[in-house]
Amino acid sequence: AEKVLGYDLLSLCLEGPRDELDRTQHCQPAVFVASLAAVEKLNHQQPEVVERCVAAAGYSVGEFAALVFAGALGFAEALYAVKVRAEAMQKASEAVPSGMLSVIGRREANYKFACLEARKHCESLGIENPVCEISNYLFPDSRVIAGHLQALEFLQENARKYYFTRTKMLPVSGAFHTRLMEPAVEPLAEVLKSIEIQKPLLCVYSNVDGKKYMHSKHIQKLLVKQVVSPVLWEQTMHSVYERKQGTAFPYTYEVGPGKQLGAVLKKCNLKAWRQYNHVDALEDEEADA
Repeated sequence: AEKVLGYDLLSLCLEGPRDELDRTQHCQPAVFVASLAAVEKLNHQQPEVVERCVAAAGYSVGEFAALVFAGALGFAEALYAVKVRAEAMQKASEAVPSGMLSVIGRREANYKFACLEARKHCESLGIENPVCEISNYLFPDSRVIAGHLQALEFLQENARKYYFTRTKMLPVSGAFHTRLMEPAVEPLAEVLKSIEIQKPLLCVYSNVDGKKYMHSKHIQKLLVKQVVSPVLWEQTMHSVYERKQGTAFPYTYEVGPGKQLGAVLKKCNLKAWRQYNHVDALEDEEADA
């Protein structure tokens, strides 16, 4: 990874500084490499789990790791694509004061209507073509809304009116998965054209539509589209775990930093979550035993 990136990613992950690691241009490669390192650890400890794996999915940049795992992309080329994507998204973030707001709402919450009113508020402030839209579908009653900072501030101030029970700004620098990321589309599209993409050896689900990738051109197209499209994670969870009544649920492994996807799975499908395990590249062997 260090050769591809041109900096020491391992020491940045282990020693920081934290604010440098949190920068989009460093954070995305770090998540990608740490996820695949966790796969290696799982393969070392329980090779039969990796051999018998039937499907993979990755959240946002994690989708690149899932495609490497499934044999669709090579590690070095995918990491280079992630580097280009991360730098382009960082640059797009710096162009407009924008961000992402995690929202938990009551059943009555109408997120699209709230976004519409927030955009109108921005227009009243003189912002042209304001952006405020759902960027991530996490689990029932939870969304991430992204766009201009003024729109997100308006939603926080008026949370009760829209039946939002909790709002929290995410520690990111921009409105990922919205049209504010359009400047990042071209650089990523160019790099993906130059990379050899194979048909995945197992099912990989796309963030863009929650469905399985079909072939290499499909992967190339949707990875670009993903940058400016909402992440349909809740819908993906339903696609992955849909089965006839009485059919056993598969074992699920979250490989990589954090257990957020496990927390989301628990909210989407409690029965599937009961077979969930987390593998972190860092935990020592004793802690796992």
